[in-house]
Formats: sequence, C-alpha cells, structure tokens
Amino acid sequence: MTDFSVTLARRWQPASVWLLYVAGLLPAAWYFYLGATDGLGADPVKTFELFLGIWAIRFLILTLAVSPARDLFGWNYLRYRRCLGLLCFYYVAMHFTVYMVLDQALIIQAVIDDVMKRPFIMFGMAGLTLLIPLALTSNNFSIRRLGPNWVRLHRLAYIVAACGALHFALSTKVLSLEQYIYVGLLILLILYRSWRPIARSRKRGQGRQDSRAAATAG
Repeated sequence: MTDFSVTLARRWQPASVWLLYVAGLLPAAWYFYLGATDGLGADPVKTFELFLGIWAIRFLILTLAVSPARDLFGWNYLRYRRCLGLLCFYYVAMHFTVYMVLDQALIIQAVIDDVMKRPFIMFGMAGLTLLIPLALTSNNFSIRRLGPNWVRLHRLAYIVAACGALHFALSTKVLSLEQYIYVGLLILLILYRSWRPIARSRKRGQGRQDSRAAATAG
C-alpha cells in the first residue's frame, strides 16, 4: 500500500465512523416518522418498542463480533466497535424510554406490576443498567484514566449480552426463527469470550514448550 493510500485511509476513518452513526440511527428515525404519521399499525407503541429492541440486539451482536471476526478471519473493524456499542446503548435507551413513557406512562406502580407479571423485563433493565457505565466510559479520556480497569469494566458487555438474550428469549411464549438466530449468536459470542483466554493460555504454553525444545536442541 502506498503512502498516499495509507494517508487517505486514515483521513477516511473518522468520516466512516460518523457515517456509521448516521446509518445506524436511520432505522429509528424512519420508525419515528411512521409512528408520527400513523404508519405502525393497530398498536404503534408495541411495534415501535419491539423494533427498537431488535435493533439493540443487532448492534449488540455486531459489537461483540468485532474481536472474533479479527481473531478468526483477520477482519479488523476495531475502529468501529465503539460506535457499534454506543448505537446498541442508544437503541436500548430508546426501547426503555418508549416502554416507560408511552407504554407505562411513567407510572412506577404499573411498571412494578408489569415486572412481577413478566420477569423478563428485569433482565432488560439489568442490561440497561450495566450498559450505562460502558457508554459513559466509551471515550479516550476514560481509557487513559482507568487504565487496565477499563478493560475489566468493559467485560460487562458479556453480562449485558446474557441479559439481552434472556430478555429477548423470554419476551414471547413461542420463539420465532429470528429470535432463535439472535439468541443463538449471542450464546456463541459469550462462549467464544469464555474460550478465548483458555486458547491464549494454551498458545503461550505451547510457545514456551517450543522455545525450551529449541534451546535444548541447540
């Protein structure tokens, strides 16, 4: 790659990230327009709420898939992971806002009664609660300030994934094909995250053994 190509690629990266933000928020803007123009059917609040939740799951999957894509296929999209994670947070926050404001009219007792009747809502709220510190620290200042603790904090993303999978799976009595696919992907990504440190440890151990064997042979 020439110096000009490298310079062009570096200059394009910030613009591509902002384009991803715009593209990622377009579905929410479109459905908001449909809701404002009576285009969401007989139950627009539930339709909008479900739509936002599905997009939150999609961006959560994409965020968690960045590292496996690099490790397994050599696709390096790390520069977009922060954007994807924040888009996931925005959609979860919008999903929660629609539920609280439009569905439950900010009536706390109604929310408590709904949680008692449908416990899956607790998993959704737990996921949102854990996402808040991740979103607040998704910046370079926090990375420098927290140091190694930043990495430990952001491992909460996999607990968020577990909460999201449970919330999504338990939200209906019968799972659709789409739910099976998304929940299955979240489970695979959580399992991969659990297996990754073991694989790295084995690789380091094998490397030390090879080094000792080479030294002995020498």
